[in-house]
Formats: sequence, C-alpha cells, structure tokens
Amino acid sequence: MKELFYESVWRFNMKHEKLIIYIMMLGTFGVLSTEMGVVGILPQIAQYFNVDITQAGLFVSLFALTIAICGIFMPLVFSRFDRKKSFILVLAIFTIFSTVGAFVTDFNIALICRIIPAIFHPIYCGLALTVAAEIVEPEKAQNAVSKVIMGVSAGMIVGVPITTFVATNFGYQASMLWFSLVTFIALIATIIFFPSLPGKEQSYGNQVKVATTGVFIISILGVIFLNGGMYTGYAYISEFLNTITNIFGTELSIVLFIYGIASIIGNWVGAKLLTNNTKRTVLIFPIAFSILMVGMFVFGGSKMPIIILMFLWGIIAGIGNDIAQYWMVSAAPEAPEFANGIFLSMGNVGVTLGTTIAGAVVAGMGVQYVMIAAIAVMVIDLIFLFTRTTKYHIEG
Repeated sequence: MKELFYESVWRFNMKHEKLIIYIMMLGTFGVLSTEMGVVGILPQIAQYFNVDITQAGLFVSLFALTIAICGIFMPLVFSRFDRKKSFILVLAIFTIFSTVGAFVTDFNIALICRIIPAIFHPIYCGLALTVAAEIVEPEKAQNAVSKVIMGVSAGMIVGVPITTFVATNFGYQASMLWFSLVTFIALIATIIFFPSLPGKEQSYGNQVKVATTGVFIISILGVIFLNGGMYTGYAYISEFLNTITNIFGTELSIVLFIYGIASIIGNWVGAKLLTNNTKRTVLIFPIAFSILMVGMFVFGGSKMPIIILMFLWGIIAGIGNDIAQYWMVSAAPEAPEFANGIFLSMGNVGVTLGTTIAGAVVAGMGVQYVMIAAIAVMVIDLIFLFTRTTKYHIEG
C-alpha cells in the first residue's frame, strides 16, 4: 500500500498538482462558506424562522461544536481511504443538506440540516491540508498548504459578504442554495478531474500520543482562545453594524466584502510575518486585536471610522488564521493528519466559545459590548501564547 501511494503521488503530481490544489481550494471555500456564511445573515435567519437572534446564533455555534468534536478523529479515520472518494462523499453531503435546508420551515429540522454536514466537515479540510503537502515536492509543501488555507480563509470571511448579499437581495432560501451551488461545482470538478489518490494506513497510537505532550496541550489552549476572542467580536457583527452603525442591506454586504478582501491580504501578510519573526508576530497579535476592539466600541456609531476599522480587522483576522494553523501543526509535525484535524477541531471550539460568550453578552448587555468581551478573551489567550514561547522555547 505504501509503495502504491508514493507511485500514485509521483505519477500525478507534476501534471495535475495545480489543478488538484485549485479544486481543493474551491472545495474548502464551499465547505467554509457553508459554515461561516450564516454569520452575516443571522437577522434574516431569525426573521425567517421567527426566532430571536441568539437562537439564530445556533446555526453558527452548533455547527462549530460538531466540528470541534468530529475534528478530533474523523480526518484520522478517513486517512486510510482513497482521497477522491472521501472528498466526493463530503461534498455530496454538503450539497444535499444545504439544498434540503433551503426548503424546510421548521427551525429544529434546519438545525439538523446544519449539523449533519458539520460531522463530515473535518474530513475534507483536514485531508485537503495533508494532500496539498503530499502531492508536491517537499520544498513546495508549505506554499501548497498555504493555498488551501487561503480557500479556508476565503470561505470563512469572503463567504460572509457574498452570503449576506444573496440573502439581502434574494432571501434566506437563495443563500442556502448558494452554499449548495458552490459545493456542487466542487463535487463535479472532483469527480471529473481529481485523480484517485490512495490513503495511508496510520498508526493511531503514534499519531494520538502527541496530544499528551506539554507543547501540544498549551498550543491547543492558545488556538481555542485565539479563535474564541476573534469570534466573540465577529459572531454578531451583522447585528452590530445594523443596530449600532446603521449599516444595512447592500451597504452591509459591501462592508463585509471589504473585510473579506482585507483578510486575504492578511493571509499573505501573516505568512511573511511568521516567517520573519514568529514569536513577535504571535505575541503582538492579541494586543493589536484588543486595540482594534476598543476602536470598534468607541466609534461604533460612526460609519466611516467603522468601515476603516473593518478593513483593518480583516487584515488582522487573516493574520490570526495563519497563526492558528501554524501554531497547531508546528506542535506536532510528525502527525500531520491528527494535527490538522485538531487545528480544525480546536479552532471550532474557539468559534463555539466566542459565539456563546457573544450571545450571552448580546442578551444581557447589548451587542456593542461584545467588543469588550473579545478583549477579555484575548487577554487570556495572550497568557497561553506567552507560555508556549517562553516555557518551550519554540520559535513556531
């Protein structure tokens, strides 16, 4: 099996590596758009199902919680199977349940249509990061992985304004069908163009044992609270811009799109910063993010300052995504499938944590105070990030 795997990689990588990576970028964009696109349409979801805004937030938090649980083991379990078949399975499930979710009218059934794809989410994203490194020469691996991460980031951030635009102009159902359209296109591309790449037999014990190391545990906590801080501020951003800044409809879509474009810039900037000085980049991030949150709180009622701050927020968010992935995987370079799965899992634990904190703050104090709560979470994260960089003396 091992010889067959490397023979397949050698046969396809030179001719098809760019196409394979672009297909996986599209797939991760579709999968992450389905997950995070609803952040921009929580008010429409609440109105469509006649629930309050915090209940609508379950579309985000339950999806993220499911990934947090399944990301621990699903990529590792499916690593033994043919990559193409695994990708087809995941994309088909996302397409089917996004389509069904567009037409159900019961809120609980709609939540089920969200949770089922979330179970399979870590398979696609975790294996895509691993496959990207496998199909190229070692010196190209990081560049290939960064392209897939760009698809992840684009889905998480650019997917939000696109979904908001579709929902604003064509309704909630159209936004769900938008999700299914993207994953369907990726599904067809995978069926037609993606080569058969055998999986690898894994020693689960050897992979999982890295979870017991001190550096891995402290890295997990760092990633959880990093994402938790970011999503405490971001989970209800559409509600914040609606009620505090008076930005609605198409204008809201434009602002979120500016944020998304800035995040792509942030991905590029983050890669450069991590390469040049990892420790400084990691430790400055929570401080810079907290200063940004102060600005959002102070200038919430003024459109132009908020638009500028949203652009800066996008850049910082892109850097944060780079930090989270690098921070987790660098703690266990000998166990890539497991580490990538844990990266997705713990990142989504952070999303769940942040969304839950934000929901409680919105219900109890008002949406503008989520920015202050985000600072509190980032202060905790700074402690974990500082602990790893000093106690373990790891420049990664």
